[in-house]
Amino acid sequence: MEKDNLLFFRIRNLRNRKRIIKKDIEKQVRQKCKYRRRLWEIKRDIPLVPLDKPYQKGFVRFFVVRDDVKRSGNGRFFEELLKKVNTEMYSPTRKFLKKKRRHGRRIYVAKEHKIANIYPWQWDSPKLGLTAREKEYFVMKNNYCPIKKSIEVYYEFIEPWRFVLKVRPNIITHYKPLQADLEKEIDETDAFLDRHKVQGIIHKTIYGKPDRWKNKHSRDRMKSLKAFHYTASAKEIAGILEDCNVLKI
Repeated sequence: MEKDNLLFFRIRNLRNRKRIIKKDIEKQVRQKCKYRRRLWEIKRDIPLVPLDKPYQKGFVRFFVVRDDVKRSGNGRFFEELLKKVNTEMYSPTRKFLKKKRRHGRRIYVAKEHKIANIYPWQWDSPKLGLTAREKEYFVMKNNYCPIKKSIEVYYEFIEPWRFVLKVRPNIITHYKPLQADLEKEIDETDAFLDRHKVQGIIHKTIYGKPDRWKNKHSRDRMKSLKAFHYTASAKEIAGILEDCNVLKI
């Protein structure tokens, strides 16, 4: 009799079998994601091989310290700071132009090139290594993103005039060899993870699924630009009524 009861409890119903299959598929997807990450790390760590005949591929533009600033007493300081916030831009020509549509026509305008902004997760990062004196040359700013409906915080360099742009030919001197077996493994893994149903599992279980009810009822309304204008208008109306001696306690 006891053996019959144990056999009864071992039998899984349809709901349990579906749950087990679903968990196995999610586990397989997680393992594939880890495997793809490991393959890309192996590809990234492949050493570069020097070319027998280097060649030019367009031009590169970057910032350098101005000559008068370099000759001053703080020249060395700004050279070290520029290494942390410098940015590069590539172009097939020296003009660094981009297409833009204006009045129904496509025209070429100059590309905008700025010093890199520092974000809050980089501010105290030991990888970037900003010193206390270097932080004095940055100011915190807020930028409202209408797509995310949130305010982004970043730190902007306050004295960009200390740096000037410089253009030089972009010379290719090394190349990274391709490994056929590694590329085949990456393609097969990407083909599996790029499926529509697998992408749904990844975004739901690995990257997380947003809680729509929580976002709707627990959102900070002061971060909304429209609510900000409404609040400002209410404060102005209250001030006018106080001046008119309408609101009295």
